Amino acid sequence: MKNLLFTLILTLLCGVKTEAQINLNFGEDSPLRKLQMANIAISNFYVDKIDEEKLAEDAIKGMLKALDPHSTYTNAKETKAMNEPLQGDFEGIGVQFNMINDTLVVIQPVVNGPSEKVGIMAGDRIVMVDDSLIAGVKMARTDIMKRLRGKKGTKVKLTIVRRGVKNKLSFIVTRAKIPVHTVYAAYMIRPSVGYIRLESFGAKTHDEFMSAIDSLKRKGMKSLILDLQDNGGGYLESAVKISNEFLRSGDMIVYTEGRRVQRQSFKARGNGKLQDLPTYVLVNELSASAAEIVSGALMDNDRAMVIGRRTFGKGLVQRPFVLNDGSMIRLTVAHYYIPSGRCIQKPYKKGDKEDYEMDLEKRLKHGELTNPDSIHFADSLKFFTVRKHRTVYGGGGIMPDYFVPLDTMKFTKLHRQLLAKNIMMDIYLKYADNNRKQLRSKYKNFEKFIADYQVPQSLTDEMIAEAKRQKIEAKDKDELSRTISYLSKQIKSLVARDIWDMNEYFRVWNEENDIVKKALEVVSEGK
Repeated sequence: MKNLLFTLILTLLCGVKTEAQINLNFGEDSPLRKLQMANIAISNFYVDKIDEEKLAEDAIKGMLKALDPHSTYTNAKETKAMNEPLQGDFEGIGVQFNMINDTLVVIQPVVNGPSEKVGIMAGDRIVMVDDSLIAGVKMARTDIMKRLRGKKGTKVKLTIVRRGVKNKLSFIVTRAKIPVHTVYAAYMIRPSVGYIRLESFGAKTHDEFMSAIDSLKRKGMKSLILDLQDNGGGYLESAVKISNEFLRSGDMIVYTEGRRVQRQSFKARGNGKLQDLPTYVLVNELSASAAEIVSGALMDNDRAMVIGRRTFGKGLVQRPFVLNDGSMIRLTVAHYYIPSGRCIQKPYKKGDKEDYEMDLEKRLKHGELTNPDSIHFADSLKFFTVRKHRTVYGGGGIMPDYFVPLDTMKFTKLHRQLLAKNIMMDIYLKYADNNRKQLRSKYKNFEKFIADYQVPQSLTDEMIAEAKRQKIEAKDKDELSRTISYLSKQIKSLVARDIWDMNEYFRVWNEENDIVKKALEVVSEGK
């Protein structure tokens, strides 16, 4: 352990394959020799006992902090948690849950999952896992998940409290592989118009996406709205596979270049099944990375119209270096470039992560999210699409063909505070828990729900009253009215989710989404 930092650096460098051989002969004046000597001095002579693992981790974090905003270090536990949502599955008991008053309440068991198979139902409260009490003890959500998850085939005893049942119930659940879906919604949003919402780009996204496409084609889909709003990215391979479905043979999808990394190009193979399907891609300021690769590839090849707001601008390529304890360094080694030659990455100052993280707030303050007239591009940022030679602009992110402003009149300050203080969700979850059985019994048909369900005024009144107790109030009657209107639409979407699934959530919410509504206009005009 004495020279752990030096060993880690040496191991890392030895694993790097570059065009030029790396010189590992550290001379007396080498910066790496200074690191080695500092580590030896601290380990052997510091007055107090030190944690050498932490010392090594802090040194790595310190080095990465001086670089770009996306070069990061994660310990073994963090690395595992970060990778699970993209790998397509994890091992556990298979329930969706929320915490209500420090108690885990099952929202839905995964269909055909291990919990459903033994009889666990929506609304059940899990109060004990094996011999550990998890209810009413203010246990962290991560600690609860750690107890519920485990290797496939292992068993866990769950103690359940169920409404209407006097005594506690016990279930032995055998953990299994639980699928993680990245296609959140796929339905016919209008006659002949299909809609697919991708939440991220995971290992199984392409398979899910093509399955959704086949289903929509059977329902008469003639054009597609591909929704990448809020999609933070994921695996490059997945983005390339999906882009390939729309493009002709030889079309550039994306290429990467870096100081010590040779240019690598990803091109369409010509075997895509969607080359002639009219397509409209939706993006916003939270669409990033792989989502920007797909939208940029389709836009630059004049293959799809992009609708929404300028994307996040995450165009740095990270290479993972897995260390011997399962921890990982994700080091930026190259930039992403889309077919027109534009670099996706927005500008940043090395070592100034705070400024980088404030970018969206600055965009809002400067009016970029709300007013197209506030968006200006220098001539030096001018590029041209591949086929039609339309003018497009670089400078970071993907600027859409059709700009849709953020409507700040809908999303009031009061509403933002209701969300920030968790007032809305806390009260909604109690409402859903108390009424889930009746709602599912009354609305077995989604069309009936859309037509008939009204959010109880008492529910929104309760939220406003709780906000007032916390000294949060609307500035006037107009703001209060707009807040309640928006809350009601949001709550109806959540009720649809809790009765059915995310697909129905978006079927409700999309009718209020300005970017989706603009896409429907563009589709109807045949552009």
